[in-house]
Amino acid sequence: MKIDVVGAGLAGSEAAYRLASRGFEVRLYDIKPNAFTPAHKSPLFGELVCSNSLKGKDEYSNACGLLKAEMRLMGSLTMEAAAHSEVPAGGALAVDRELFARYITQKLTSMGNIEIISKEVTQIPEGWSIICAGPLVTEPLYESISGICGGQLHFYDASAPIVSRDSLDFLQCFYGDRYGKGGDDYINCPMDKVQYEKFWEELVNAGRAQLHSFEKREIFEGCMPIEVMAERGRDSLRFAMLKPVGLTDGAGNRFYAVAQLRKENSAGDAYNLVGFQTNLKFGEQKRVFSMIPALENAEFLRYGVMHRNSFIQSPDCLNADFSHRRSGRTFFAGQITGVEGYVESAASGILAAEHLIRKLKKKPPLIPPATTVSGALSAYISSPNDNFQPMNANFGVLLPLVERVRDKKERYRRLAERALGDMREYVQKLDT
Repeated sequence: MKIDVVGAGLAGSEAAYRLASRGFEVRLYDIKPNAFTPAHKSPLFGELVCSNSLKGKDEYSNACGLLKAEMRLMGSLTMEAAAHSEVPAGGALAVDRELFARYITQKLTSMGNIEIISKEVTQIPEGWSIICAGPLVTEPLYESISGICGGQLHFYDASAPIVSRDSLDFLQCFYGDRYGKGGDDYINCPMDKVQYEKFWEELVNAGRAQLHSFEKREIFEGCMPIEVMAERGRDSLRFAMLKPVGLTDGAGNRFYAVAQLRKENSAGDAYNLVGFQTNLKFGEQKRVFSMIPALENAEFLRYGVMHRNSFIQSPDCLNADFSHRRSGRTFFAGQITGVEGYVESAASGILAAEHLIRKLKKKPPLIPPATTVSGALSAYISSPNDNFQPMNANFGVLLPLVERVRDKKERYRRLAERALGDMREYVQKLDT
């Protein structure tokens, strides 16, 4: 018997790897390299589209960092690949995208019990399967999914542009991280008030690639286009991606607004504009973003793009073990379930595989406790919700502490310690 895994993004790669590591035969389907979605460019598996950042490292102050720590306890392939391909990014875990995806691809292709099939899947497989087709699922397969999961839901997501390091004006920028925490991990590009206000005015009036009448619910807050953020007010960017707080140059100067650039690869010759996800036309990106003094002559290696992401109404059709409530052999994982983010997607792939294995072995479901980020997100996608929207890892989804802790830092620390203790116990139970 072979288990079908559809999609070789982060969730599908984790699911296939986990199943194969447990001794099961796997057929891993992906349309690459014969075809690509509008956002994908690389033939490699586990491709990162929107950013090269997996968000915060610290599990005691950052829920995404806590989720990564839980994934390491579960033996995550994503975390292995990240450790292999990490690039400096202060308090964030950022990676060289190509090295990261190549590590995942080599792991999967080297396993003798994973059959790689490069073709489009247009129907939900009849046997045991995990659907990890991602938010950019092809239309024929999504029509098949809609047949058992109801109507289509979607939101719009965007990616940021990448520029050449050698094209930056280093007389107008400086290395350093906020409050000096990350050494020289970021390139900081300051603006004074006049420069910022001209930039803001051109940004809100710039031509967009798609003239959608976006509703607020259609744009995911965590990946909002910079031009949409700018429409919230003249100073909105100065409290977001252009926040100058904690950033000073070697002379101790402070600035009105600062754009930060983060390494895109281990060679350090390409940098992405942090928080500059955009739907502007390519020419407009070049024109407007080049108004930042350090970027006046910047060479754009890749422009930002916006794409539509689809997901299912998971609370109406999925159990907490990511299985379909009526089609008992079909499991779902990844962003199509409504977990939003790289690590959230990958974690769901691990769990879906473990849950499917337990079902094959006729064991009862074993869901991570809601005191863990993994368990809280599992509960989120399967609990009644009339206004279901994609959810990132955050401390707010965790089961509250019994005692009230007013200090946020101390509260997060206690939540994290409890989560990691409970996850260790959960992992031990998986092996029984």
